Amino acid sequence: QVQLVESGGGLVQAGGSLRLSCAASGRTFTNYAMGWFRQAPGKGREFVAAINWSGGRTDYADSVKARFTISRDNAKNTVYLQMNSLKPEDTAVYYCAQYRSLFLSDRSRMEASYDYWGQGTQVTVSS
Repeated sequence: QVQLVESGGGLVQAGGSLRLSCAASGRTFTNYAMGWFRQAPGKGREFVAAINWSGGRTDYADSVKARFTISRDNAKNTVYLQMNSLKPEDTAVYYCAQYRSLFLSDRSRMEASYDYWGQGTQVTVSS
């Protein structure tokens, strides 16, 4: 049984930083790319970032590029999202998800391409 457990969310002032973690278990971590999505109040879930199996390739939504960094530690079965220069519009529940392939593609920005999801962690950025 695959489990993804996010942590690291919280309340931060605009301009601050947070690092989210997602610990995975249940199947071979290095067989899958990983992604982060977020859902703001009253909005649909949107793609944030993705990373391939080795960490050698990443992809970001334009809204977070140059502010957020996705990384993974395959020895710890964990994926991270370092969020800097946070803005109030970054306020959302953040979800990690496990992709259905090792490699990123055009589909890695699509929710339906991910097989497993964490429960989410709340990030609130105050102005």
